[in-house]
Amino acid sequence: QVQLVESGGGTVQAGGSLRLSCAASGRTFSVETMGWFRQAPGKEREFVASIMASDRKAYGIQYADSLKGRFVISAGNAKNTIYLQMNSLKVEDTAVYYCARKYGSAWSHWGQGTQVNVSL
Repeated sequence: QVQLVESGGGTVQAGGSLRLSCAASGRTFSVETMGWFRQAPGKEREFVASIMASDRKAYGIQYADSLKGRFVISAGNAKNTIYLQMNSLKVEDTAVYYCARKYGSAWSHWGQGTQVNVSL
């Protein structure tokens, strides 16, 4: 099984930045499609960004259109690690951010989430 563990959440002032990390452990593949989602209270979980990650290069990066230019997804030097650099944060970015792994066409594995609070 695959376990995904997010870290890096916290509280930041509007306009500030945070970088989230996601480490995958257990049974993983050499190439993984991984991504970030977020869910605010009372709202649907929404797609943030995804990346086809390996231990060498990143391919197929995608972003939610509304977040493109502010958020950057990347693959770490370590295997099975991705990041989400969040810049120019807005209050409406407040949410629980989840790391996920895609298997086939489905997002089949999810982390526990990390809380991001953006204050005024």
